[in-house]
Amino acid sequence: MIFLRSRIIGRLECGRTQLEVSEELGIAQSVISKLWQRFQDDGNVSRCYSTGCPRVTTPNEDRYLAVTAKRNRRSTASDLSRQLSSVTGTTVSRQTVYRRLGHIGLYARRPVRCVPLTATHCRLRLAWSREHALWTPQQWSCVMFSDESRFSLQSDSCRTFIWRAPGTRYH
Repeated sequence: MIFLRSRIIGRLECGRTQLEVSEELGIAQSVISKLWQRFQDDGNVSRCYSTGCPRVTTPNEDRYLAVTAKRNRRSTASDLSRQLSSVTGTTVSRQTVYRRLGHIGLYARRPVRCVPLTATHCRLRLAWSREHALWTPQQWSCVMFSDESRFSLQSDSCRTFIWRAPGTRYH
């Protein structure tokens, strides 16, 4: 990459226009313009790094978070943060844990509860539906269907989450 930048600067110093170099190398003219401006300002062709906050975790620590979350899928982001801090000494917020796990495709989701139906369940459901197949709307109006919604007066629902990748709901 540095070699390509040096070639661009060399061609511009030889008197070629930015448009000619852009068309010759197949690179956007804006990129060449910024590179030329940076070279004229400080004589450097190396890449300027962003001024954002430096990463707190290393790739090894990110891998550790991922492995720990996969092994103990019910652990919270705060638990993972404390565990990372005790093992490596790196202190991170729970939001950082969410971001790091999100980058590798792990998200906190509600676990799916599915009851496996046995042959007896299927037989009883079929019998029930046959019994009630000819009910009138008046008879059905006396029946209350429950959707089993949870209601909580506190802000925290105390519902457990698991770390899983999209598309692995029933795995």
